[in-house]
Amino acid sequence: MVVRTAKNFSDYYETKIDQPGTALIAGVDEVGRGPLAGPVLAAAVVFHPGVFITGVTDSKCLTSKQRDVLFPLIKQNAMAVGLGVLGPGEIDRMNILQASLMAMEKAVLHLNLKPDLILVDGNHPLRQPFVQKCLIQGDRLSHAIGAASIIAKVIRDKLMESWHYRFPQYNFFKNKGYGTQEHLAALRKYGPCPLHRLSFRGTVTDEIHQAV
Repeated sequence: MVVRTAKNFSDYYETKIDQPGTALIAGVDEVGRGPLAGPVLAAAVVFHPGVFITGVTDSKCLTSKQRDVLFPLIKQNAMAVGLGVLGPGEIDRMNILQASLMAMEKAVLHLNLKPDLILVDGNHPLRQPFVQKCLIQGDRLSHAIGAASIIAKVIRDKLMESWHYRFPQYNFFKNKGYGTQEHLAALRKYGPCPLHRLSFRGTVTDEIHQAV
C-alpha cells in the first residue's frame, strides 16, 4: 500500500475542492481505537480558507515533540476546535467502531460554527446529516484532518499520563493504554482497572474475563 503525505500546501486535499459554498471545511479524526484501556477521543478542526501550518500530517507520523510543537499552533490558528470523548463503559456497550463514530459526531457538534463540508478520516460516514466526505488515509491527505489527529492524540496522551498516577501498575504514562507486553503482564497480575475495556477479546483480557 502506497502512503501519500502532503509535501507542500498544494498537495492538501482542501486545495483541490472546487465547489461553491465550501469555504468552511472541518476535518475530523479520532484516536484510541486500538488500546485496551482509556477513552476514544475525537477532534474536529476548522481553519480559515487558505490557512495551512507547515508539518501538519497524520499524528502517527510525528514524534511526541513534534506534536507538542504543532498542538498550540493549531489551536492558535484554527477558527474552531471541537472534541468528543467516549469512555470504556460506552465503548463496551456499543463496540469500538460505533463509539469512534459517535466521538467524531460529538466533536463536530461541539464546534462553535457550522462547517460547509466535513472531511472524515476513514471510510465510515458519520450518521448525522452532515455534508461530508470520507477520505481513506485522510490524516495524511487533508490539512484539517491531520490537525484534528494531532489535537486528539496530544489530549488523549495527556489524559492517559494523568491517569498513570492513579493506576501506576499499568504504566499508562508509557503505553497510553495500548497492549504492550508490560501492560499485558500487569493485567495478568492485577486484573483490569475501571479504565480497561472489558469487551475486547482475543488478548489477555480473555483470561481476565475468566478470573472476574
